[in-house]
Amino acid sequence: MNKILIINKPKGLTSRDVVNIIGKKFNTKKVGHAGTLDPLATGVLVICINKATSLVDLLSGYKTYKANATLGIETDTLDIEGKILKEENIDISDKDIRNCINNFIGKYNQMVPLYSATKINGKKLYEYARKNIEVELPSKEVDIKNIKLLSIKRNNNKIEIEFICEVSKGTYIRSLIKDIASKLGTVGIMTDLVRISQGKYKIEDSYTLEDIEKDNYKLVDITDIDINKEIVDIEKEQKIRYGQIIEKTFNGDLIMYLNSNKEAIAIYKTYDKDKTKVKPYKMF
Repeated sequence: MNKILIINKPKGLTSRDVVNIIGKKFNTKKVGHAGTLDPLATGVLVICINKATSLVDLLSGYKTYKANATLGIETDTLDIEGKILKEENIDISDKDIRNCINNFIGKYNQMVPLYSATKINGKKLYEYARKNIEVELPSKEVDIKNIKLLSIKRNNNKIEIEFICEVSKGTYIRSLIKDIASKLGTVGIMTDLVRISQGKYKIEDSYTLEDIEKDNYKLVDITDIDINKEIVDIEKEQKIRYGQIIEKTFNGDLIMYLNSNKEAIAIYKTYDKDKTKVKPYKMF
């Protein structure tokens, strides 16, 4: 069984916890996810089972989140669960907040948060943080494709905001909130986060862990991913199964070849500089 399962991750569990639960349910150790969610966060977690785990990099595209933040508070983890480092009373106009958030649309270099699983010299950043070891935080280019402010509330000289954003792979919403706050001349933390979609998979299509336990779910076939597809004859199928380099007959860089039963055989990618041939990329 090489399938994809869309989970609505509950608050309090790590993405790895969910992977372990699904692995136990389907009696396999070959389970992975296509994009980490913090324990604080809920929502869409794309789970890949058995050979579908090879598709993780193809499923880690743009993601949409609904986020809540409080401006005027700073913690070591950049979210509400961390140790408070700083608090300040703030008075920022709705117009300034709205303009600031709108200005984040586009690409920018984002610093990776200290409490994250990003590795430096073979160790995860949170391992350095827990041992109070100083380390230079890396930064990377992220793309904020869309962002929309939903609400602004004022509470005890702090400002609570809610927004929806569509962002590229590797974007940390905690860091985005920190950067928004910094542009406004203050500090800020994430208080809640829901991933409402990842690529074509939406939260309405997801299942809770309780659904999985009760066998109330539908698995997604690997042929469902957004990629060029071609049904091949037996002769071409044999060449593909042997991993042979073949002529390119499609636009783009990747294609999934299917047999006459519309089952996935392999994914091939462009091979040569002239882009006339393709070679194996993922084999099923």
